[in-house]
Amino acid sequence: MNRGLTARFLSIQDIQEATASEPLTLEEEYENQQSWRTSHDKLTFIICQPLDSSSSSTVTTDVQAGKVDASERMIGDINFFIYPYDDDDDDDDDDDAQGQVAANEGLYVGEVDVMVASKEHRGKGIGYAAVTTLLTYVHRNEARILEEYVREEGKDAKKAPAQLKGLMAKIKEGNSASIALFRRLGFVQKGEVNYFGEIQMVLGDLDEFVASDAGVKAADEYREVSYSR
Repeated sequence: MNRGLTARFLSIQDIQEATASEPLTLEEEYENQQSWRTSHDKLTFIICQPLDSSSSSTVTTDVQAGKVDASERMIGDINFFIYPYDDDDDDDDDDDAQGQVAANEGLYVGEVDVMVASKEHRGKGIGYAAVTTLLTYVHRNEARILEEYVREEGKDAKKAPAQLKGLMAKIKEGNSASIALFRRLGFVQKGEVNYFGEIQMVLGDLDEFVASDAGVKAADEYREVSYSR
């Protein structure tokens, strides 16, 4: 956890506007980071500069803490939030609504939120690579991720097996780069611009991404390495 890095990220006004986020004090952000390890309803990953693989043909299998993720190499973050699925387009009466709630039991939506901090690292495909890597990770670990969420919520997984219903991203209306990124991955806009100036991009099924050219390429290039301290 690096306070200097956090302060640098938070001082950039256009990041707050692009990510539809409110400014936090350094202490508030520090407390927020403390929850990363304990929160069952979100995953947070720090985006670091790519490894330099040009000098070697050997595939990296191990990275050293404090080197690949030194503060000067941290350039952003990506989050995955989990919410119970809610069909907000359903305006039926109470009886039908109760039936809909029962039908939605065990269904969840994942929200993707990505931020590349400095302008020098934008427009280079880093955000795209981060999102496709995250979606690949979620697909491979979906059962485990949802199992932890359901368990911490105190719900009975046997009664209603957990399933990821779809994906979404909330993006500021003027953030054309992020909108284009998610459109490349098959997300489409749902509804109109909301009160906060955001649009919602949705993907009905994670398998749609997995089967796409982007998903196949991401799976082929995906690597997990040992993290040595």
